Amino acid sequence: MRQETIDRAIYNKYISRTLEPRPRRIGIEIEMPVVNLAKAPVEENVVFEMAAAFREHFGFQPVSIDSNGQPNSMADPVTGDDLSFDCSYSNLELSMGKGSDLFVLKERFESYYRFINRFFAEYGYTLTGMGINPYFNINRNQPVPNERYRMLYHYLHSYRSHTEAPVIFHDRPDFGTFTSASQVQIDVCHDELIDVINVFGLLEPYKSLLFANSYLPEFPDLLCARNMLWERSMQGYNPHNVGMFEYKLRDTDDLLRYIKTQSIYCTVRDGKYIDFTPIPVIEFFDKKAITGEYFDGNEYKQVTFSPVLEDLEYLRTFKFEDLTFRGTIEFRSSCCQPIKDSMTVAAFHIGLLENIPALKELLENDDVIYSHGYSATELQREFSRRSLPTFVDKQQLSQQLTKIVSLAAEGLSKRGKGEEIFVQTLFHRAQHLTNPAKEMVEGVEAGTSMEDFILRYAQI
Repeated sequence: MRQETIDRAIYNKYISRTLEPRPRRIGIEIEMPVVNLAKAPVEENVVFEMAAAFREHFGFQPVSIDSNGQPNSMADPVTGDDLSFDCSYSNLELSMGKGSDLFVLKERFESYYRFINRFFAEYGYTLTGMGINPYFNINRNQPVPNERYRMLYHYLHSYRSHTEAPVIFHDRPDFGTFTSASQVQIDVCHDELIDVINVFGLLEPYKSLLFANSYLPEFPDLLCARNMLWERSMQGYNPHNVGMFEYKLRDTDDLLRYIKTQSIYCTVRDGKYIDFTPIPVIEFFDKKAITGEYFDGNEYKQVTFSPVLEDLEYLRTFKFEDLTFRGTIEFRSSCCQPIKDSMTVAAFHIGLLENIPALKELLENDDVIYSHGYSATELQREFSRRSLPTFVDKQQLSQQLTKIVSLAAEGLSKRGKGEEIFVQTLFHRAQHLTNPAKEMVEGVEAGTSMEDFILRYAQI
């Protein structure tokens, strides 16, 4: 396939949308663990009954049906709000249709959340605001039985056969069934695109400190295990598909070249997902034939197919700052937060986008963490740990975090909606160098039960 054809297709998918004049709109996705407070596995029938009651009450319409006839995604035809199950039926996601006012989005989110938890309470269940389901080792952790999640589960479990990969794989390929994120998509324009990717990449170590909320006992030194679980899985077979960009992008041509180094690992033929060893885009379309596996309804079978340009649709990456086909940047690295702070992640990013020149100046001249010879990626991993690196002065770190949160508050204030209230909790975290995971781990060690934190982080 001609290189010019591929370049044009990538440009049209990713870059062209940023040229369209649009208002700054916000899309919020909040994944939350479903917890059975009896310390027993989540029973899918309870979840199905809740979803049916939710659909009837709010008038949502089915978007996706699993292989057993159960809706695993439903949406409001007016607002675009969506209730879905991410990877498993014990991980519920509420996605708010694009809006411009965080108070409006918060009100809708909380109305859905209250309804769900009132229903769940009758069964001794709850949603809660944690990045790891606290009973992940009790739940069955099975994928939603549809084409996409069945494929993903199979693909992630294939890591044992890939000893050639430059990755030290962990042994929890089922992590997608019990990890929960707080993600936000925000419209960006062409002129700011490269700055947003570069500057927010530099911000990632600080975000680890502020938003860590995914403690996994199997990795006790980490307070933010989610990102590690993605990076050391088959999703990280090609490091360019995950984490941060490893160098400063100069322009959109640089970005396009980078996208061509990212790998495709699945596609669809005749309605069936096929997964295969990841292949960089720049090589994928040069191949005459590719061999993968698909599920025929009973077992996995090999199949050989020829690439077509439409396979670009299935280039799915998990960068911390991910340019999407919608002309948005999706910020993906933050854990689900305690529910009372449900808008904090979105507000933080929106506020800083409104203050991007000041944030750029602060981070490009940062000597608090960027003067010790470590890259942004290395620092992000260090600051995901329970213990702070010894080379950083804690007082200076707290002051720098406070400056960053102040920039977010100033940016929100410029919007004139009063949304700066949503980042107030971050001032406390910055001043005390704490986050929800740290508070939970230290609380449990001091004698507070995990059940207390489940209910505390479930409160609005």
